[in-house]
Amino acid sequence: MPQAEGKENSALSVRSRIYRFLYDSKEFCSKQVLASSCGVSMPTLYQNLNELIEAGLVRYTGEAQFTGGRRAQGLDIVPDARVALGVSVTEHTLRLVAADLRLHELGYRSLPVDLLPRLPHNASVFSRIVEEFLNEFSIDRKKLLGVGITIPGLLTADHTRLLVAPTLGLRDLPLDELIYSVPYPVRVENDGSASGHAEYYVRGRRGTMAYLSLENGIGGAVLMNGELCAGDNARSGEFGHICVEPGGRRCSCGRSGCLEAYCSARRIEERFGVPLEEFFRGVEAHRPEYEALLYDMLRHLAIAVHNIHMSLDCDVVLGGFLSEYLQPYLDILRGYVSALDAFSDNADYVQLSRLRRHITPLGASLYFLRSFLSSV
Repeated sequence: MPQAEGKENSALSVRSRIYRFLYDSKEFCSKQVLASSCGVSMPTLYQNLNELIEAGLVRYTGEAQFTGGRRAQGLDIVPDARVALGVSVTEHTLRLVAADLRLHELGYRSLPVDLLPRLPHNASVFSRIVEEFLNEFSIDRKKLLGVGITIPGLLTADHTRLLVAPTLGLRDLPLDELIYSVPYPVRVENDGSASGHAEYYVRGRRGTMAYLSLENGIGGAVLMNGELCAGDNARSGEFGHICVEPGGRRCSCGRSGCLEAYCSARRIEERFGVPLEEFFRGVEAHRPEYEALLYDMLRHLAIAVHNIHMSLDCDVVLGGFLSEYLQPYLDILRGYVSALDAFSDNADYVQLSRLRRHITPLGASLYFLRSFLSSV
């Protein structure tokens, strides 16, 4: 390797260490702490800090509490130095979120749009919606890293074709029109995989985690040390099609007794024709028919959670918009799971997502945010 190139790569490595330490830091960070933690001299620190500040990626944030002598200035990243857009495509809705580098929401909208079934005619509609959203929340296009899109279905390895999406009634659908309809980098992902990545990311954890997405369809993901365990056919985490009631309710996949047929938000809508907020208000008011359905859903969900935990021996995290309403019933669910578990007296491994609101579009944006962080 030429000497100049080696020095450049070394500088990039130092700059990256400094930036990542600031990104991960939860406390006040002075130049002295930063130099010591990153193992660099003060002159090297100043050189790299100046480059990061001039690039608009790092800023001074104030001074530490006065303890005598000169006050230390704090440093932090600039969270909105870059932005990513996440779009969740469901059966009748587009959910859009703009997120900064810390995965904080800068804007959110939910729109009723039947996009995918007539995709060749709707690509321009998608492009217009994206531009209108960016305008509404004053997102600087120069800061935009890309547009992540999630779809509730299986994709090809190159993410350019939808193989099957049971809840949408779609098979073998090319996604080129969607991908090239906007003038920004685009990546399409499975909704459960994207959501699982986001949950794992905000927890800052290691090891294994199973994520179960409870929406109109049910999907999920298995993550090991931060990486998606996709399986030999990229179908890992399709928890919605675990059988929880042999010969039971008909599922959108064509089989009977699947978890999705029992525990998706769609079941509530089909049964009572009311939105989730109204359904759970009815549960709180002890309407017998509403309570009966909820407890039936929880019992079948417990079967799936138990099977997942027995197979993977890890935390099982429940996310998706249905999970936003489950906190009051978490202990009941854990009780059902615990009764099935031969090895544990409790089911504390059943947890609710920390990103219950808008986790799927946030997960869609995460690919571009992570790519940027790894490139600084």
